[in-house]
This record gives sequence, structure tokens and C-alpha cells, in this order.
Amino acid sequence: MKTDKDVKDYIRTIVDFPHEGILFRDVTTLFADPRGFRMAVDRMLHPYAGQRIDKVAGLEARGFILGGAVAHQLGCGFVPVRKKGKLPAATISESYTLEYGEAVIEVHDDAIQAGETVLIVDDLLATGGTAEAGIKLVERLGGEILGCAFIIDLPDLGGRKRLEAMGMDVHALCAFEGL
Repeated sequence: MKTDKDVKDYIRTIVDFPHEGILFRDVTTLFADPRGFRMAVDRMLHPYAGQRIDKVAGLEARGFILGGAVAHQLGCGFVPVRKKGKLPAATISESYTLEYGEAVIEVHDDAIQAGETVLIVDDLLATGGTAEAGIKLVERLGGEILGCAFIIDLPDLGGRKRLEAMGMDVHALCAFEGL
């Protein structure tokens, strides 16, 4: 009998959300459990412990929750990468393709200084479009990406391969097959 839970054990699957045929991997159950949340944060930062990280860039929205906690543990700054129109100061933006259209994310144009090392953080890696756009924003500001950390990888959607083809180090705590 298994007595110790792993990160994957805290993640709820919701069938047919947001559309029929989709298995939605809900990390709010992981966030709600203090042991599970701490385990996820600790395991996300573990591969990068001891390396210089100046900023953690969290991708909207669950990447804010994780990124803030990871930045706190690492003792570095946090940069929110937001949907267009949500940041109050001057921004740079990057568009990317979704399965149902196009979206735009932004970052403050002074959030990252040239030469700073940055860790990209989000909850889920699917097609990699959002992460790729975030990487491009950080690089346009002169930041150097140390890696990309996720709780969940959906390997069937190709995001890991997409990011690795860009030369990125990709770390995920667990994977789920299918959509």
C-alpha cells in the first residue's frame, strides 16, 4: 500500500473541461494542500539550487502562484508575465498561437536587466506556445534563461520538444498522457 503521496497524487482530473474530450489537470487541489504545495515548490527549484538566479518569471496565471513561491525560496525577484493590458507601466509584448486563435502576453520593459539569469515557471506545459512567448520576452530584455520549470508536462502535445529545440532546459514534476 502506497503511503507517501507524490505531486501527481495531489492533482485532480476533471473530465470534459473546458470542452468535451479534454481531461483538465487541476492543480488547485495541489495548491490547497500545504504538504503538496511545499513539495511541488521544493521539487521545482531543486534542479536549479546553487545556481545564480536573479529573477523568476511566472506565466499568467498559475505561474504567478508557483513563481512567487519559488522566487521566495530562492531569494530572488519575481516578474509577472501577464495577458495584454494587465500591467500598469510600459511593456513589451509577444503574440503566440493557441489552438483556437492568438493571444498576447506582456512584461514590463524594465522588469529584467541585460545579463540577469531567469527561470521561467508555470503549472502546465502543453504545446509550449505561452512558454515560448515568455522566453522571447525575457530574451528581448537581455535576460538569460536558465531553464523552464513546470508541474505538469503533457508530452503528447509537444511542448517539451518545442522548448528543447530552442535550447531550453525543461524540468517537469510529472507527466500525463493524452490531452
